[in-house]
Amino acid sequence: MIRPLAAIALLSALAGCGDAAPVAADNAAVAKAAPRPAPEPLPDVVRVRLETEAGAITVALDHRRAPVTTENFVRYAEEGRFDGTTFYRAAKTPGAAGRGFIQGGIRRDYRRMLPPIAHEPTSRTGIRHREGTISMAHAEGGAGAIGDFFITASTMPAMDAHGEEEGYAAFGRVVEGMDVVRRILAAPTLANSGRGAMRGQWLAAPVRIVRARRAD
Repeated sequence: MIRPLAAIALLSALAGCGDAAPVAADNAAVAKAAPRPAPEPLPDVVRVRLETEAGAITVALDHRRAPVTTENFVRYAEEGRFDGTTFYRAAKTPGAAGRGFIQGGIRRDYRRMLPPIAHEPTSRTGIRHREGTISMAHAEGGAGAIGDFFITASTMPAMDAHGEEEGYAAFGRVVEGMDVVRRILAAPTLANSGRGAMRGQWLAAPVRIVRARRAD
């Protein structure tokens, strides 16, 4: 989960008989010995489309400036690890309608989880938390991000790195679907849900992410 800031978480066996068995075995051996092709390198900008119950959101990820974070997010999407997860949090800025962020992802579901990644702070990437920025959530104490992320509906400089505070790893922006982001942000939350800075921010009806895949 996003922690409080100073200002505001897997051959089918070939069954052969008679003369066919040795051929199948030989083919299997060749296949086993053949090296796996290396994945194609990602372009500088990678688009991922999140199809949700509230509509589609397309994000353009900055692979050039935030390669570790982008590759992690693309792997989650391409392996279907986001499919069936939800946007579960709407953090509204008090007294400022339409401002804040929405958060979604795996919610520490160990069946979906990949290893934590290295943090890419805004001070290194130069990608700031402006309106429509997608960024990674991380656990208390700044532990590496896994499979939870958030999207800002407004400029939020407090999420950037400041001095010893490394902030959050912004790595792209929304290019289609900001209306969906705002619709989720405006949805009702449970007043007594969560604790601390997250109290009252859990969505009463989490918005399901039906499918997430590359769109380019």
